[in-house]
Amino acid sequence: MARTKTSARRSAARKPVAKSRAKPSRAAAKRAVAQPKRPSQIFRVSHHSEEDFEIGLRTYAKYRDLGMAKATNGMVQAHVIRFVPPCRPEEVSKLHYHDVEFQMVYVLKGWIKTELEGQGAHVMRPGSAWIQPPRIKHKVLDYSDDAEVLEIVLPADFETVELT
Repeated sequence: MARTKTSARRSAARKPVAKSRAKPSRAAAKRAVAQPKRPSQIFRVSHHSEEDFEIGLRTYAKYRDLGMAKATNGMVQAHVIRFVPPCRPEEVSKLHYHDVEFQMVYVLKGWIKTELEGQGAHVMRPGSAWIQPPRIKHKVLDYSDDAEVLEIVLPADFETVELT
């Protein structure tokens, strides 16, 4: 009786395969390389409170610190930014960059128009999210009276450099 191609493949698949002395996978090699120790973290919860919004880095915005910097020993900064109306372009449209490893922004309410070096101007609306690569030059062009964003930055302590 002749075997079909399918049954031949099945029996070939069942044959034991000799183990080779192959190099470890890239993932295994990465795990083997000493990784820098991350700071310890603690549980932290932040409930919304209007009293938590304070003037911070920019005078045209109020910041609600979510407590992540303390909870991560400085690894991550997370805050809600509420833009103060009305938008005054002469105040907000200053070109600058942040000396960070990671920066992500997510629009919670309203809209914000921002310009990023090499990317042009974008209007971000609720649900819009973007990564600002390290040291990318950018500026706020305009925002709605109810604009609020969530911003996550690594590390928590970083420098902002204003350009003229």
